[in-house]
Amino acid sequence: MSADGYTPPKVWTWDKASGGRFANINRPIAGATQEKELPVGKHPMQLYSQGTPNGVKVTVMLEELLALGHKGAEYDAWLIRIGNGDQFGSGFVGVNPNSKIPALLDRSNPAKPQRVFESGAILLYLAEKFGAFLSKEAGARTEALNWLFWQMGSAPYLGGGFGHFYAYAPEKWEYPINRFAMETKRQLDVLDRHLATNKFMAGSEYSIADMAIWPWYGALVKGLLYGGGEFLSVQDYKHMQRWTDEIAARPAVKRGRMVNRIQGEPSSQLHERHEASDFDTKTQDKLEK
Repeated sequence: MSADGYTPPKVWTWDKASGGRFANINRPIAGATQEKELPVGKHPMQLYSQGTPNGVKVTVMLEELLALGHKGAEYDAWLIRIGNGDQFGSGFVGVNPNSKIPALLDRSNPAKPQRVFESGAILLYLAEKFGAFLSKEAGARTEALNWLFWQMGSAPYLGGGFGHFYAYAPEKWEYPINRFAMETKRQLDVLDRHLATNKFMAGSEYSIADMAIWPWYGALVKGLLYGGGEFLSVQDYKHMQRWTDEIAARPAVKRGRMVNRIQGEPSSQLHERHEASDFDTKTQDKLEK
């Protein structure tokens, strides 16, 4: 029996009233809950996402590719409101059977569209497709992939662990908060020590590893994630602060973090993106006037 009086049953059953911020969309089964086709725009890349840290990874990558002149990376970004359960529509499940954002459909070959899901897989797919932000030199490439997969394995402890129990759980319990705060600070220390001797995650060159890590851990060290900045003493991670600021100043990053964003200042939100000019003409504050 635990300190709160809970004894796990012999066989777990789904308790729909378990509470928490995301209780209305969490369930122990996969598959679609509604018939809903996805919209399709005119560009090669069709992105279905929301501006969470995982979504920002991909919009930053696409904007960086466009900034390099890769016209084939032109994209339509459609908003999937995960709080409303849009990710359980039949069309979305067809692109990502795991019902998580982001999901990408590459329609460069209309006869055989390619689905890509999982944010790390999308970054790697785009890097290989366009030959950008992933070194061709074996050592640097491997280092970038080391950190890309580090992020994919580590972020669940930050989001589903610390973020959930510190910010979203219906009750505050000391053990899970302490456990995941400790792990989050350990991860920040891993990054800070690495960045003490490296400009970017894979060394001297900006890569998909930076794009993967920055939306999560950059937001965290600026106190923008879960409201836990003071609790975690994020100001102590000086090298992380330097790296975060340098990436945040990139024009493509500024644009990418706006796409599919539904929180924050209205001027920082671009719910859907279909043309580069949307950043000038369709920011949310203008749409509401």
